[in-house]
Amino acid sequence: MKKIIHTSGAPSPIGPYSQAVQAGNTVFLSGQIAIEPSTGELVKGSLTEETRKVMQNIEAILNEVNLGFDSIVKTGIFLTDMAFFAEVNEEYSRWFKSDFPARETVQVAGLPKGVRVEISMIAIKEP
Repeated sequence: MKKIIHTSGAPSPIGPYSQAVQAGNTVFLSGQIAIEPSTGELVKGSLTEETRKVMQNIEAILNEVNLGFDSIVKTGIFLTDMAFFAEVNEEYSRWFKSDFPARETVQVAGLPKGVRVEISMIAIKEP
């Protein structure tokens, strides 16, 4: 059985998808971009600020199901330019302490709303 996860602390979906879906003990978080949930506006600024907002949005979804970044087992990072890798990686690394999740980082031709980074994650909720 699946459970739809939604929080006002993260942006509402901009298409026909959920912020996250829990299936058993696994929580699948949809890709997040740098949208400020309270306004629905893109966060404009440095790539570090954009990445930080993405991670804050992910944190809000995790909090909704009483999880933290230590529960993440898989991350997908999508960049519009691999030249962004080091800067995004630096901010991303601040959100994890140890036992890092599996991950891929890929360059894509474009992302929603013209953002430079999108991140999705999979978490495990211990019984």
